[in-house]
Amino acid sequence: MPQLTNKTAIVTGGASGIGLAIAQRFVAEGAIVEILDRNRDEMQAAVMQLGADAHATSCDITKH
Repeated sequence: MPQLTNKTAIVTGGASGIGLAIAQRFVAEGAIVEILDRNRDEMQAAVMQLGADAHATSCDITKH
């Protein structure tokens, strides 16, 4: 049984690079992943790659 079943993970910068790799691992371990990123196109591509357990929210966490 995956270790993160029934857990939700929020990954900032999850559309590419290290953030995407982290999101991939979380999904593989059973988590539902919410990707936060500035780049909407990359973010949507990441969600399509990750499947039904991934969702996306466009935001820039450097702004308040």
